[in-house]
Amino acid sequence: MNTAPRLSIGLPVYNGEDNVADSLDALLGQSYEDFELIISDNASTDGTAEICRQYEKQDSRIRYIRQPYNIGRVPNHNFVIEQASGQLFKWAACQDLYARELLERCVEVLDAQPHVVLAHSRSAMIDSSGAVVKLTGAPDAVTSRRAPERFWSVLVNGEGDNLYGIIRTEVLRRMPRHGSYHFADRAFTAELALNGPFYQIPDCLFFWRDSSPRTPFSVRARCAYMDPRRSSYWRHPVPRLYAEYGWAYISMLQRAPISAAERRECYRCLARWASGRVLPVASRVIHGKPLPPGSSVSAGEPVPAGLSVETLVVSRDGRSS
Repeated sequence: MNTAPRLSIGLPVYNGEDNVADSLDALLGQSYEDFELIISDNASTDGTAEICRQYEKQDSRIRYIRQPYNIGRVPNHNFVIEQASGQLFKWAACQDLYARELLERCVEVLDAQPHVVLAHSRSAMIDSSGAVVKLTGAPDAVTSRRAPERFWSVLVNGEGDNLYGIIRTEVLRRMPRHGSYHFADRAFTAELALNGPFYQIPDCLFFWRDSSPRTPFSVRARCAYMDPRRSSYWRHPVPRLYAEYGWAYISMLQRAPISAAERRECYRCLARWASGRVLPVASRVIHGKPLPPGSSVSAGEPVPAGLSVETLVVSRDGRSS
């Protein structure tokens, strides 16, 4: 009888031929091996399909699925959740790299601390050559035992790269799927934080490339980039995209597994945060101002001496350099 793997890794990809092989090598070379790797190819037009099919032939843990057409970035991310069979889940990106012990150490945290809903490590941004540029993902209040502190932390600090940690699948299953309204990634992270603390391993084991567009986006254009169904001006005007964002916070607080006292405190946090956002948002809607380019990339921290991708990540030949 086949037993489901403990961990499901979902890798949505579109035209990732430049980096996907390196990312697959880093995942398949992990010290923790009890996982399935679900690749959802969003109708790539480059050599991504050929690369992924070759890896599927070589490793039985891989399941390659090709979408018949480009369904959009967010629907493709949601698709891999639906395909997952493991008790734990992790999103992966085709341009990112992973230290050999990342999965093992995150799973150890989740096994030892049942109250933790998401485990991740310190992160570093890398450039196109794989050189470390800066550290990101410094610990903050999302690790707190108190839901209002975690909620406030996401409101004011953003989502960071927490969504690329290992998450308990049961938590994802009871949440609405990732939306495509304005800043839906931040709202999704906030709801995860309401379900329980995050844990951050202090060592830098996750290496990401910033793939966000460098040109300014309007709010609706950014949402359409995430989900093509948002491209209709009449069906998805900007006020609606903001309204969905605001309602997401209210509805998540209504269903969050927290006490009545914590819920009231979270509502106060939301009101305080929203009061400082009303004028900037209203100005952007009225004047049609674009979002600033690169707004998702934090300032980061200097790179410590000795931190090198080559020493931590399994390379294409299957060996840590």
